[in-house]
Formats: sequence, structure tokens, C-alpha cells
Amino acid sequence: MTSPRIVVFDLDGTLVDTAPDLINALNFVLDREGLPPVPLHAARNMIGQGARKLIERGLEVDGRAVGVADITRLLADFIDFYAAHIAVASRPFEGLESALDELSARGFRFAVCTNKLEWLSKLLLDQLGLSSRFAAICGADTFGVSKPDPVILRETVARAGGLIAGAIMVGDAGPDIGVARRAGIPVIGVEFGYTEVPIADLKPDLLISHMRDLPAAVERLASLRESN
Repeated sequence: MTSPRIVVFDLDGTLVDTAPDLINALNFVLDREGLPPVPLHAARNMIGQGARKLIERGLEVDGRAVGVADITRLLADFIDFYAAHIAVASRPFEGLESALDELSARGFRFAVCTNKLEWLSKLLLDQLGLSSRFAAICGADTFGVSKPDPVILRETVARAGGLIAGAIMVGDAGPDIGVARRAGIPVIGVEFGYTEVPIADLKPDLLISHMRDLPAAVERLASLRESN
């Protein structure tokens, strides 16, 4: 029996537009510190390297430097607030579910590999009715490493029941491109996510601007792998 072909997705900025709820949680902790809110449009590209980094970046906007203990305290407040408001405004990107339906019908299996905490990732996908679509949902705490460390991607693929030789990554930012390159798998970049460096400059194997283009891109990369 051949192993299933696995498509591994980043979460924030790739599967789901989570920026409104993440920045709302960030502004909650900034307000508690007496700092002004960060506008959504300015903060979208701060997302992608986990909540701690998001808080650090939010503090840097106002020139505030705080110690590790303060960041840890703010992180706890952030997570509590975010968990309680995780899907107020977060929504799957347009065309996602039909793209997954099409790929599933072609025999692909799906997994999530994110730098978000695993339980928060599952909570979000549960509330959006998407969890059942993924054979594995793995976060920064699942294996004790974060993207771009290739261990997190290799272990996610294994947990989903596949082999790295049959996997494809889909992501929106540097950690996604980096983890795919280090694990030795092809990667599709999405142009609608969160990244300070334009995704095209990171040179993914293929670029898509809408989820409707995902099935064709996945099939193209899968065919190239299988022909080599």
C-alpha cells in the first residue's frame, strides 16, 4: 500500500485570516500596559512567528523594551484573551473549503504545521468547523521546535500518516519557505498572507493569489515529484 500524498498547511495567513482576532488580543495587552493600539493594517505582517514574538513587536512599535518576566506575564494575558475570542472575526480564506474538497477527491490528505500553540490551533479550527479535515494539527509546542526547524514538518507529516517524499508545504511567509527547504519538500506560497518580505522574494516553487488556484498548483508539484 502506497503512503498518502500529504499537503501541509501553515495556519495563520494561509488557511485562515486570523489577523483581526490576533491584533485585537495584542491591543488588549497593550492597553493594559497603557500603550496605544496597533492598527490592523500595520500589524498584519507582525504575525507568523508565535504570540511571544507578536507581543515583542507590538511593544517595539511604541519603543517599549521589557524584560523576559514581563513578556511572559503579557503572553499569559494575551493567550487567555485570545482563546476566549479566537474566532470572533477569523475566517477561512475564500475558496479554501472547495479547494480542500477537490484535493481530497483526488486522494490528498491534509495536515497543519504552525508556530501557533497546538491547543489554540485546534480550538480555532474546531470553532470554524475545519478540524476534521486534517489528519494532524501540530504547533510549536507539539514537538518542542518551531518552523523553520525541519523536525516540526517531518514529524507533522509522519503524524498525518505520510512520508516526507510525498509531501508538499503551503505557506505565506519565511518560516514556511524555510522549513520546506530544510525538509527537502516543494512549497507553494500564498500571496494573501502575512509577511514582511514579499512572498515572491522568498522564491517558493509556485505562487498562488487565491485558494481556487491551489488544486492545480498542488497537482503540478505532485506530478513533478512523481516523475523524478
